[in-house]
Amino acid sequence: MIRRQRLAAGVCALLAALAAGIAFPGGAVADETEQAAPKVELVLDVSGSMRTRDIDGGSRMAAAKQAFNEVLDATPEEVRLGIRTLGADYRGNDRKEGCKDTAQLYPVGPLDRTEAKTAVATLAPTGWTPIGPALLKAADDLNGGDGTRRIVLISDGEDTCQPLDPCEVAREIAAKGIGLTIDTLGLVPDAKTRDQLSCIADATGGTYTDVRHKEELSDRVGQLVDRAADPVVTPVATEGAAECAQAPALKSGLYTDREEFGRQRWYKVDVDPGKELRASVSVADDRAVNPDYGVLLRAVTLHGREIVRGEAAGTGRTDVISTGLRYPKPESDDDNAPAETVCLQVTNSFSAAAGVKTTPGLPLELTVDVVDGPSGHHDVAAFGLGRGWWLLGALVLTGFVAGLLWGWLSRWRVAVWRTN
Repeated sequence: MIRRQRLAAGVCALLAALAAGIAFPGGAVADETEQAAPKVELVLDVSGSMRTRDIDGGSRMAAAKQAFNEVLDATPEEVRLGIRTLGADYRGNDRKEGCKDTAQLYPVGPLDRTEAKTAVATLAPTGWTPIGPALLKAADDLNGGDGTRRIVLISDGEDTCQPLDPCEVAREIAAKGIGLTIDTLGLVPDAKTRDQLSCIADATGGTYTDVRHKEELSDRVGQLVDRAADPVVTPVATEGAAECAQAPALKSGLYTDREEFGRQRWYKVDVDPGKELRASVSVADDRAVNPDYGVLLRAVTLHGREIVRGEAAGTGRTDVISTGLRYPKPESDDDNAPAETVCLQVTNSFSAAAGVKTTPGLPLELTVDVVDGPSGHHDVAAFGLGRGWWLLGALVLTGFVAGLLWGWLSRWRVAVWRTN
């Protein structure tokens, strides 16, 4: 029995090794490139409404301080963390002065936990809620470097410094293409606060969270700080052209751009013989749009002949719409055959709802990958298994032979039993 169990374990290990070899070819190795230190700035609303006592029997300010202390203790060493406040200093009624009330409580950099906690302990709910100006300053605090950048905004009310709309501020930050994400948390929010904070987060690809308990606040802020430390691919900002001749030449990578409503953008990619171009595009409606819209991605030659296309349509039920395409370039008998320049055209049919600004354009994310093409027709047609078909065939053959042997052995044992 033990021998049989060991044999079965050995067979399973062999099959697992074979499967792993197929799933992860020798050429696919992890990217060991060291990434720049991630930066996070916590932006805390310290306006007068933070005195309200409706979070587990205590004030909103007390809940925020407790969450900050717990997060500061758990912040990963590699994260460069800072803290900015809004509405913490000015106590008067002058709206113009109140809308300037934002300050960096702790600078973005290596974390001294004791110093940061001491700074947080001095906070007391005071004045206005200048969310827009605070976001602009926070973006400047995080400027520079190549690492991930994230703002975590915690507020219990709407911005009080209109007409500087914080949602428009977030769109302008996203349009700069600096890869900065804004996550927002609403402390016991009303409907207007929830809508505004959700809009800010949506504009930069961030998240919005309702918070009504201390533990929820601590857990969520901690998750967002930890997320900044996760390795990510930073998109490269690019600017598509109105026609292919002036389009930027792209290599394999992730790119971001902005596309006006109902317009098109062009990009170029060189594809060598024997290679395959894989491209996908996502366009997000980061503001109110009319229902029924679509996105078209076309690959065409320099002379305008369409090679392949991908398209998708939406009806207002999603805030991102995506499509993609694949173009394998056949092998050439000429070793010196030049690469083919493929033009990628991205077109959208979004239209803005009444009263909604159309600038900056809609956020667009384009993924380009030029990989080795299929080695033969059998790779493409083998039921989607590629080179893994031989393993399935070996297993089927093994099962067939084992079944024959078992059937023969069973008949032989029955015959012996009948004879005895």
